[in-house]
Amino acid sequence: MTPARRAEMQRFIAQRATAMVLACCVAVHLATLIFAVRHGLSAAAILGRTRASLPWTMFYGTFVIAVAIHAPLGLRNILLEWTRWRGRGLDLACLLYGAALAALGLRAVYAVCWGGA
Repeated sequence: MTPARRAEMQRFIAQRATAMVLACCVAVHLATLIFAVRHGLSAAAILGRTRASLPWTMFYGTFVIAVAIHAPLGLRNILLEWTRWRGRGLDLACLLYGAALAALGLRAVYAVCWGGA
């Protein structure tokens, strides 16, 4: 198997694996939101339950990392289909996009779970 073919297979597997993680994370997130709304929890009450919570930090951190891997791979596929952009430039742009998603998402997780800005 050529290195290019191997890399393509690894990207395919990574996108499918992160899709499975995201499906679980979205289900838990929506269930949590429905619970909060049905029990009349305010934003302050919700934040009070997430503060200094390692389980919520790990859950939302996993959610963010899965998005930061999944979305750039999907974007790369779309750009390959719809444009003539190819090569290292495309790969670098998608990598930077994923890094930005990870950085911003993890910053939000820190703010929600640990009270940082």
